[in-house]
Amino acid sequence: MIIVNEVKIPEHAIMAEMQYHPAPEKRTAMLKAAESLIISELLKQRAVELGLAEVDQLEDTSPQAQDAVLDMLIKKEVLIPKASEAECLQYYQQNPGRFVTSPLLEVRHILLPAAPDNDGERIKAKQLAEGIITELQKAADFAALATHYSVCSTKDSGGLLGQITKGQTVPEFERQIFKAQPGLMPYPVESRFGLHVVDVLRKVEGDLLPYEAVEVKINDYLNEKVRRKAIAQYIETLISAAAIEGYDFKVSSSPLMQ
Repeated sequence: MIIVNEVKIPEHAIMAEMQYHPAPEKRTAMLKAAESLIISELLKQRAVELGLAEVDQLEDTSPQAQDAVLDMLIKKEVLIPKASEAECLQYYQQNPGRFVTSPLLEVRHILLPAAPDNDGERIKAKQLAEGIITELQKAADFAALATHYSVCSTKDSGGLLGQITKGQTVPEFERQIFKAQPGLMPYPVESRFGLHVVDVLRKVEGDLLPYEAVEVKINDYLNEKVRRKAIAQYIETLISAAAIEGYDFKVSSSPLMQ
């Protein structure tokens, strides 16, 4: 039983709330659900205290309903500053890597199949991939090896994937190939599909976007960042002022607060 300013939050309510907080472990989901209900109760109590709503209007504990109550309170009690032109420009100048167009790669590959959950297949595919790389380093014909070994449909065109930009392949494959320089990658690249022998034929680096093209996005990002911080501080204030029994609310380390 959790008690928030003399209002009880029963265990069955926490169990019902867990559906909104999926987690790898049941305990983690329970903790997140408990924190959410504590915050929800504090928000409701404050809204009633300020005369923004009646108790019977705040029975819905869903995340959407909680957000609506929070929005009412933020508008009433929290002054959230807006990002200035100077702050937006400063962010642009200090983070140029965030505003570069995607590089363009021309890539060919040989895909050796291996299920993600089959360690034996993965080991065999990796050993085969390393052997193929060794052959290629000795000037073996890439297209011929792709035709012989690859299970990707690109084997009929020498393993050629063509020109690709970020977002066109699976993340685990993309992370590796976009860090590579032109030439045969000296190690196999793993993905959910198996092991890849990769040859980067050409790489065109991205270009820095002009400030005018990203100004609105920077402004929105900074304003949202400030808003989230202000909301977190407001909720921390409510928690600190509350009498909470049955739960040790470690505000600074709470995943929900983060």
